[in-house]
Amino acid sequence: MVRYFDINNPGYSIKCKIFTESMRDINKVIVFMHGFGGHKDNKACEHFAEAALSKMKKAAVVIFDWPCHGTDVRKKLTLEDCDIYLTMVLDYIKDTWTDEIYAYGTSFGGYLALKYIHDHESNPFKRIALRCPAISIGEVMYSRILSRESAEALEKGKDVEAGFDRKVLINKAFLDELMDKDIRKWSYLDFADDILIIHGNKDEIVSIDESRNFCDNNVIELIEVEDADHRFQDLNKMKLAHSHMIDFYTGKI
Repeated sequence: MVRYFDINNPGYSIKCKIFTESMRDINKVIVFMHGFGGHKDNKACEHFAEAALSKMKKAAVVIFDWPCHGTDVRKKLTLEDCDIYLTMVLDYIKDTWTDEIYAYGTSFGGYLALKYIHDHESNPFKRIALRCPAISIGEVMYSRILSRESAEALEKGKDVEAGFDRKVLINKAFLDELMDKDIRKWSYLDFADDILIIHGNKDEIVSIDESRNFCDNNVIELIEVEDADHRFQDLNKMKLAHSHMIDFYTGKI
């Protein structure tokens, strides 16, 4: 079963999508956090949900559009709004279904998941599995996502559009905050046992060395996938990553 729904609070309307066998019989939820320029109709999420629901009874997978992504109506991206959106989604899941919540974050979504537990000084997730997290998101934006012309326009104080499936409007203040909110300078040792990172060694957007260093510094388990790119476009490699994630969620690894 696949359904779309909105989470509404004054000034906010979050566009969500849920995969589950039964809306009335859910006791665990995996929150899928897509990457920069992505959206809730994410093919990787569909593949993951199919695999997860076949292995995890009474489970659901929830994905939502980050601010300025997908069909979200906001015009300018801020980290504050990202934090608010994730908080609202987590609160809605707790109020509606369960407090047994897991995280699946990819790229920018992986960065936001790690930033969230640092900023809130607690981990709302039972377990966190990250695929190719954008550990160095500020540097990645400048070196891999923004064109030289866009970077120059930002330095001049102009707003620019960046992204993949949907262009997202950003400004220099957003990039400066990404550079300042660098998760590499924070410790995750207290949360290490509940985090798994999976990264392709042919990632062309976020170097696998970032995950290697981050995992070494925080004693986090890293699974490297041979010849996988940033998006895991090879379906077999995506299935392998999802198999590891589900084993992690269910305590098999």
